[in-house]
Formats: sequence, C-alpha cells, structure tokens
Amino acid sequence: MSELELITEAKTGNKSALNSLLQDNLNILKGYVVKMVGDPHLAQDIVQDALLKAVLNINKFEPKAKFSTWLIKIATNVYKDYLRKNKIHGLIDDNLNDQGKQVEDIVIANYEYKEIMKIILKLPYAQRVVFILKHYYGYKYAEISQILNCPIGTVRSRLHNSVKYIIKEIERKEII
Repeated sequence: MSELELITEAKTGNKSALNSLLQDNLNILKGYVVKMVGDPHLAQDIVQDALLKAVLNINKFEPKAKFSTWLIKIATNVYKDYLRKNKIHGLIDDNLNDQGKQVEDIVIANYEYKEIMKIILKLPYAQRVVFILKHYYGYKYAEISQILNCPIGTVRSRLHNSVKYIIKEIERKEII
C-alpha cells in the first residue's frame, strides 16, 4: 500500500494503516530528534510525544508533503515547547552521550564525528534545526521553511550562519 493509501485508511480509523505509517517513519523521526536534542533519553520522550500528537491529529494531516515531514514538524514543535517550558534557549551538551549505537554512529564512530556533533549541539536552536534538516535529511529550503513556519530568507540566513560557525569551530579546534 502506498503512503497516500495508508494515510487515507488511517484517517478512516484503520489502526493497522496508522501503525504502518508510524513504523515506516519511526527511524527517520528518531534519528532527527536524537541529532537535534543530543540526549537519547530526552529524545525518546520527544519522539513519544510527537507520535502521540500524530495519532491524535491524523485527521488534520494534509498530504501536501511526506508523512515524515509532518512528523518532523510535530517533533520540532514538541522540542520547542520543551525548551520554552524549561527556559532553555540553546542546548549545550559537553558530555556527548552514547547515542544508542545507531547505524550512523557505528559507521562514523570516531573522534571527529563526536567533536563535530558537540559543535552542532552548541549551535542556537534555530540554527541547529535548519542545519540538521538540510544537511542530514536533505530537505529543500521551502520544506524547511514550511516545517519551521518561517520565511525562506530566514532559513538561508540561519543555515549560512550555522555553517560559518561550524567551520570556524572546526578550524579553531583543528579537528580536521
């Protein structure tokens, strides 16, 4: 069954179709949230909240974009709410925790990767989310703009500033 058919079925109350949609997109969602948050335990909470909101609001989903894009948008909003509630404006994690030995971590389990992730986690939230969506997930500027509800020019600016910061930090720390 195609994604569109699964969405249609899920909206009519087909729990199996909804479960398939969620299972098909779970790894994408988890990977995004872990990269965004940097803490696997917090990431798990955010993923669970995002999935719950997706289940409760499946009838509001309009398949203009991929289902994974919608899940990422929900997770982004859940994380923004978490930051706001906890008055956190930028998450800094000096002790980069083991990220669950994901495939990516196993393949790129080296010093440089961990150091670069530390740099990415030090980016302000607005720059970090744009960088991750663009460079880890390949979203286009317009898609990122839609996910974050901000103008494309803002997305470009945030991405430019994040890349500039990351390069400066890599050079400063002589990582590569």
